[in-house]
Amino acid sequence: MDAARKPSGLLGRARSLLRARGGPLTRDLERTPGGFGLGQVPLAKKPDATARVVCGFCSTGCSLDVHMRAGRAVNVTPTVDYPVNAGMACPKGWEALAPLAADDRATSPLLRRGDKLVQVSWDTAIETFVRRFKRIQAKHGAESVAFLGTGQMPSEELALLGALGKFGMGMVHGDGNTRQCMATAVVAYKQSFGFDAPPYTYDDFEQSDVLVFVGANPCIAHPIMWGRVLKNRHDPTIIVIDPRRTETAMAAHEHVPLRPRSDLVLFYGLANLLVERGWIDRAFVDAHTTGFDAFAAHVAGFGLARVAAETGLAPEAIERLAAHIHRGERVSFWWTMGVNQSHEGVRIAQAIIDLALLTGNIGRPGTGANSITGQCNAMGSRLFSNTTNLLGGHDFTKEEHRAKVARVLAIDPERIPSVPSLAYDQILEGVLKGKIRGLWIVATNTAHSWINQADLHDVLGRLDFLVVQDMYATTETAERADLVLPAAGWGEKEGTFINSERRIGLVKRVAKAPGEALADFYVFKLIAEAWGCGEMFRRWSSPRAVFDLLKDLTAGQPCDITGIGGYEAIEEQRGIQWPAPAGTRYAPGSQRRLFEDGRFYHPDGKARFVFEAPARLPEPTDDAYPFTLITGRGSSSDWHTMTRTGKSSVLRKLGATAPYVEISPSDANALGIAPNQEVVVESRRGRVRARAFVTHGVQPRQVFMPMHHARTNQLTLAAFDPYSRQPAYKACAVSVRAFVQGEELQEST
Repeated sequence: MDAARKPSGLLGRARSLLRARGGPLTRDLERTPGGFGLGQVPLAKKPDATARVVCGFCSTGCSLDVHMRAGRAVNVTPTVDYPVNAGMACPKGWEALAPLAADDRATSPLLRRGDKLVQVSWDTAIETFVRRFKRIQAKHGAESVAFLGTGQMPSEELALLGALGKFGMGMVHGDGNTRQCMATAVVAYKQSFGFDAPPYTYDDFEQSDVLVFVGANPCIAHPIMWGRVLKNRHDPTIIVIDPRRTETAMAAHEHVPLRPRSDLVLFYGLANLLVERGWIDRAFVDAHTTGFDAFAAHVAGFGLARVAAETGLAPEAIERLAAHIHRGERVSFWWTMGVNQSHEGVRIAQAIIDLALLTGNIGRPGTGANSITGQCNAMGSRLFSNTTNLLGGHDFTKEEHRAKVARVLAIDPERIPSVPSLAYDQILEGVLKGKIRGLWIVATNTAHSWINQADLHDVLGRLDFLVVQDMYATTETAERADLVLPAAGWGEKEGTFINSERRIGLVKRVAKAPGEALADFYVFKLIAEAWGCGEMFRRWSSPRAVFDLLKDLTAGQPCDITGIGGYEAIEEQRGIQWPAPAGTRYAPGSQRRLFEDGRFYHPDGKARFVFEAPARLPEPTDDAYPFTLITGRGSSSDWHTMTRTGKSSVLRKLGATAPYVEISPSDANALGIAPNQEVVVESRRGRVRARAFVTHGVQPRQVFMPMHHARTNQLTLAAFDPYSRQPAYKACAVSVRAFVQGEELQEST
């Protein structure tokens, strides 16, 4: 460590801050001390005020009115005049405050001593962080330390983490948990459109006359979006393409129960039928796309007989689906994890995009090839996390992009890596290979959510130093950490989220973080100062200041937001969709879609047909493992690893508290399994106990388990899309048998 930047300088500043507040770092955070810039946005000045805040759970981006009493947040109601939810909220939104009051919050830094995590001061925590990571880099090189972030943090925090890691600390590799949910859509849009650009607005749910949902269950996963579908006055035809009869499929006009992972064959077959029968918008194709002739030649190999055989669908069902697409004047295609989490997810997403291009269903109300995002700020992560994209949707490999970012941030261009980061799985592979020795995990529960969980626990155990920065000290990942840094959560800090329809909304501080927990933003500021790069981030004094930098970084980009005045303008206009370049004016609550002019983001202004031969399923079933395991969301009250939703007694009552497996009646009968009986589900990687839920919702030789329970990912297969590096959670081979009472079952941990 440089002599001029020893921790004593940081400690002196921190002590001054403590004296200014008269107590621990997080006490009286409504004050805003000057100097070091660790002050927080004030709480509502009026003790009984109401604050409007964008929800911190899913990507829908609902606005909630948080009601204050005697200066404390006591309740929430959905905002009536916000264009996203218009007075509606799902169960998670109604319980948004519950996770903040959990009794297992991380309230002080914890450092591992022996086999225990013990409480230490922030001084000790930050000094240890800097000393140990610098020691690793000195011995093994700058690339030996990496970070894993999240789509749960505001964009300003994401940007500061990514800039600190890569520009300040010299890291090359850092990724986020959005790799698990949205990477496929990102790559698909970039290759097809020239930029990561979901084209739709939520109004399209209400304007379509045909809606096709692929591997998406919005009735459960995005209830407010589903509510928009139910408001559609055009008597739309709703089609669900999904192996499982989901809640959305039950409400649809038509359910297309294809075999797991036969999506690509189906969409190429549909494209072939549309081309053969002349059911395409040739004028649009010729004027606004490239690659059609090669695409038409490719899909000619997917005749009706082949598609029926490989998907398990009747030929007439495939023809009927093609006819629905042809007859619709405003057809919208929607997908989410059922497509993204696949070994060939990028090409499946692009096959959906190809269908929209083929029929001219893009850029008009009620149309589009529309990826529904997962996390509350996955869109912000995609633009501003500084992981696979350079800040503002720029490209690490382009010198002119690095020069622009360096100019805006007033830093040396040489500090910006000229290559993008390794992906999440490649970072973990780097740990196995001994190339990455230190890992900083921020606001994500990797030890629960990562695919093939048993291997992941082995990987984390090989690190020289693991830092976990989180709201809770009890997550599976925090319990394995060498250092835990306590962080504030949603509602305890400020910033912006970007929802699925590209709408930027505000996150506000309506509660104090417990104990000595700090907003992630200010943890990063402490680390920057102690690391010796504090001067580089002097302009990053607050989230508001960072938002101004982010605006400047987007200038001239498809996601240009230089026309947004600031946080006040976002609130006044009830959220603002990008792009919003300088000089633009939009009506409050306006809804805007992309590509209305038929211009895309490739240099020639045209979209591209992208396609490839289907790949083999990584793990087909066999005699030993005869079932295909599908995973997904269990209920509208469950969220990801249930780290937060599990804190609410209401949400716990609405969802399953123990693992269960859905199995068809015919399979249950053949195996002698009764409803609610305990069974053993086993893959080549592990075995788990679960309760049998016998239902016609799954097809024979398929079973379903919710992703929220930690045991599920003891079974999943570590297969990845080659282009997006997104894990393929949705299909692996398992066996199912009745659990024998008294049997000793060694489950993976």
